[in-house]
Amino acid sequence: MGMRLPAVLAPIGFTVGDTDGMRLLTVAAVAGLLLGAAMAAFGLPPVDLHGPNHYIGIMSPTCGATRSVWTAMSGDWAMSWRYNPLGIVLVLGAAATLVRAAVGAVTGRWVNATVRAPRTLLVLTAVGVVALWIRQQLNADLVGPQPGETFSPAGLIVTLAVIGAYTAYRFGAPAVQRRFRRA
Repeated sequence: MGMRLPAVLAPIGFTVGDTDGMRLLTVAAVAGLLLGAAMAAFGLPPVDLHGPNHYIGIMSPTCGATRSVWTAMSGDWAMSWRYNPLGIVLVLGAAATLVRAAVGAVTGRWVNATVRAPRTLLVLTAVGVVALWIRQQLNADLVGPQPGETFSPAGLIVTLAVIGAYTAYRFGAPAVQRRFRRA
């Protein structure tokens, strides 16, 4: 058995067990890849998904992520990186999640991730978000508002729907939580 890193150096740990402890992640990965494939086949969504900050020139860390997923799923990895590196991470992460699910379904053994050092993971995430925010602001000529764009409430509505769904899952729906956690 090899030496185990301290939790602060490896904030996420992996275990192999008889149950799938990450079923919700698999469902999200399937949905994300289906949406990405639809965008690759049919193009970007016909609605504007930007928030109000986009129109005053303030880019968020997720600016360009939809276009990044679209170009990654279309096979243009270089342009995907230019739009937002997050798109490549999402596509590859979703694909790895599906491989994990397929191997688990075939073998009956599931690789599950656990957070070993929440504070370390929070700090690393915060640093990554700030770095991505700065990168996207410096890349505003590509991901920022284009001439003729006008504000649409669609981005705000989508954001509120995602927050509402997460809130319902996390705080208000124990039955939903049990459904996705049982084997």
